[in-house]
Order: sequence, then structure tokens, then C-alpha cells
Amino acid sequence: MTLPNLHTPALTSRLPRVGTTIFTVMSTLASETGAVNLGQGFPDFDCDPALVNAVTSAMQAGHNQYPPMPGVLPLRQAMAAKVETLYGLRCDPLTEITVTAGATQAILTAMLAVVHPGDEVVVLEPCYDSYVPNIELAGGVPVRVPLTPGSFRPDFDRIAAAITSRTRALIINSPHNPSGMVWSEADMLRLQDLLAPTDVLLISDEVYEHMVFDDELHQSAARFPGLAARAFIVSSFGKTYHVTGWKVGTVVAPAALTAEFRKVHQFNVFTVNTPMQHALAAYMADPSPYLDLPAFYQRKRDLFRAGLANTRFRLLPGEGTYFQCVDISGLSVPERDLPEADFCQWLTREIGVAAIPLSAFYGNGFDQRVIRFCFAKRDETLQLALQRLARL
Repeated sequence: MTLPNLHTPALTSRLPRVGTTIFTVMSTLASETGAVNLGQGFPDFDCDPALVNAVTSAMQAGHNQYPPMPGVLPLRQAMAAKVETLYGLRCDPLTEITVTAGATQAILTAMLAVVHPGDEVVVLEPCYDSYVPNIELAGGVPVRVPLTPGSFRPDFDRIAAAITSRTRALIINSPHNPSGMVWSEADMLRLQDLLAPTDVLLISDEVYEHMVFDDELHQSAARFPGLAARAFIVSSFGKTYHVTGWKVGTVVAPAALTAEFRKVHQFNVFTVNTPMQHALAAYMADPSPYLDLPAFYQRKRDLFRAGLANTRFRLLPGEGTYFQCVDISGLSVPERDLPEADFCQWLTREIGVAAIPLSAFYGNGFDQRVIRFCFAKRDETLQLALQRLARL
């Protein structure tokens, strides 16, 4: 018997510049070395047992088959009520809300739905690592505009200069990962004025919407009619309810945009986990879990910042999210002069705490001596990390 030709055809990569993400690299290193993992952004504590019980109840009630393609109606109705109550936007759960397999899928689907080959998409750096690959998968051209170094506030002159007749969309993220910066009402009004004379679409990544601190309000694109009319507004149940592994989110968009979004959605995931959707709909009857979330995470932020104040790290403002950025340039150790990525490797191996370099969130690897910690951890986890960091 003649063996078949065991030839694997060569491929031309759709994403030739993409390798293993920094989050995987640092989490793997943390596991290998026994370091406290403050790198990847997920909690190390459990969600509310009532939410888990709601999933069990949904399964026992027979909600185990395909749901409707846009998501189960009770969950879309609950989201519509929440958006109207919090942000004043009345949206139709039938035609303007879609349940997605997390925010990452939501953003990719929006890109595939509206970006055509050669279209430009403005992306503000530093940014979450899926944005640029999503643009490229859609055949678009990413146009990178830096946020202001140090403060990470939007530079509207540079954003305006980046918008051309080829611009199809702009993606924003507030509260902002990785910096923790929160867009103000004035920022959103200026963006609304900037986009008003254009046909530029807005993708507003708002997965940390319930993590805004010091009694400030989250300025959702839903609050601003001129933005809401052109926006895909992305939310995450995983971030809000401490269930990042469930991968369930939503997109709110005008009916015409939602119709195109769903054309792509039905062919890349079609539907999202049925019992989780029913459980989330039931759990949302009580708004207190998300209304109380800012205070929950602000206490952790304050605990972590108080501990870091005993080190030579320089704390950057932490207005929102569950991330804290620090400047390493004032440390007394010689490793402070390493590139951010190398410093994070050293910090993990020698100090026993994993962090993420901000340079990983820039296309050109811009290094400004800043690293990011995640404080969505149990108090004892944070205290252990602080004990180790106290050596610095």
C-alpha cells in the first residue's frame, strides 16, 4: 500500500503580525513561577451564587436548545430597561439590541458588518489588543491616533486630523483599558460635535461601564443623541457580574445598524448560550449588583493604591476599570531601565508579581515606563502582591 502524500499546504496568514498575546505570555509565566497574577484582567473570586443557581434553574426549566438568533427576548428587554433608566436612551429590544458571545465577538462583528476593504478605522492607542486585528480581518486600514501620554485623555485635534473621506468608523473605549481613564461629558460632547458633519460610525466599547469611581458618572454614548444615532454600544455581562468565562455581552445600535450587524452575527456565532441568557435576564430584575459595583471596586482600588503608596512606583490616576497603572521610572532597582516588557518579566520572576507592559497596547511598542496591574482580586491576593511589591 502506497502512503498518501503527507503534504500540508502553506498558508498566507490573514494576520501575519499576530503572535501569542501578552496576556497569555504573562499568565503562563505567572503560573510557572508561582507569581501573583495581576496581569490578565479577570477576577479570582466567585460570582453571586444566586446567579449560578439561576443558570441551574434555567437548565432544569428546559432552556437548553437554540435561542432566537438576536438573543432571548427577556434579556433584551431587561437590557432595554437598564439602558433607558441609566442613560435615557429608549431602544427597541426587538430591533436594536443583540446578545453576543462576549464583547470581543461583538466588536469583530461590528467591524465585519460595516468596514469594507480599504476603509479606514480610527483607533486610539493604547488600546485593547483585538481592535486592530479586527479591522484588518474586515479588510480595513487602522489609523492609529495616540491618546495623550501620561493622562491618556483624547487629543481631539489629532482625532480630527485623522478623519478623512475614507474614514468608516472610530472606536473608543471608556472606562479605558489599559489606563483606567474615563471620558468626561465634555469629551463626549466634543466627539459628538466632531462627528456631526460626517458619516463616520462609532464603536463604543463600554465593558467597564459600572466601574467608574469617586461618584462620577459613566458617560455612555447612549446619553448623547448625536452619538447614539451612529453607534454600536458594546457591554459585557462577564465584566459586570464577575463571570468573564461566560462570554456574554450585548450590542445596542439603531435598527438600520443592527440589521447589518445581525447579518454577520448569524453566520459567525448565530446564537449565544441559552441558559446563561435566561439566568442573566432573571438576575437583572434586581439592579443592585451593577449599581453597587462602583463602590465594590473602588474599595479594592483604594486598598491597592494605599499599599502601592509604600513603594517607589508613581501612581497614575485610576478613574475607572479594575486596572491600576504605575510609572516605574522612580524605582531604585536597576531593572527600572529595562524596556517595560522585560521589566514585567523580571517583576514576575524575581518579585513574584505579574503585570502587563503598556507598550503591548501600542502598535509601535511605545515605551513610556508604565505597567498595568489588575486589582479585580480577593483582598488576600492583593495583600500578598503588596507584600512582595513592598521590596520596591
